[in-house]
Amino acid sequence: MQARMTNPAMILPDVNTGVQALLKATRQGNVPQSLLELVHLRASQINGCSFCVDSGARSAKKAGETDERLFAVAAWRETPYFTDAERAALALTEAATRLADQTDAVSDEIWDEAARHFDEKGLAAIIVMIATTNLFNRLNATIRQTAGRQNW
Repeated sequence: MQARMTNPAMILPDVNTGVQALLKATRQGNVPQSLLELVHLRASQINGCSFCVDSGARSAKKAGETDERLFAVAAWRETPYFTDAERAALALTEAATRLADQTDAVSDEIWDEAARHFDEKGLAAIIVMIATTNLFNRLNATIRQTAGRQNW
C-alpha cells in the first residue's frame, strides 16, 4: 500500500508545529505517559488508523508498557491488566472517539468515573490526547498513510 500523498502536516508545517504543541501540553496534566499512549492506541484502533496503531504501540513500549497489556488494550474490559483509573480513561477515549454513535456521546457515568480518578488538569490532558489522536487518525486514514513510515 502506498500513501495517496505526503502527510498534510508535512506540507503545511504549522500543522506539525501545532500538533507537537498539543502533545507537549498533554505532558502538563500529570498523567503517566504510558496511559496517554494507551489512550492514543485505543482511539487509533477504533478509527482503523494503521500508522497510528503501529507507531502508538511502539511509543507505548518505549513508555514502559508490556506486550501483555498492549495485546489486550482492544479488549480492556475483559482483561485484568488495567487499573480502575486506566479503565476510566479508556472508556472516556472510546466515548469521545465515537461521538456520533450515541446522542449523549460522553455519558455522565463515563465522565463521573473519569473525574473520580483524574483532576481537571489530568482530564484536560486525556481529552487533548484523545482529540489530537483523532486528528492524527483522520489525516492518516484519509491519505492511507502506510504503517511503519515516518510521516510526522
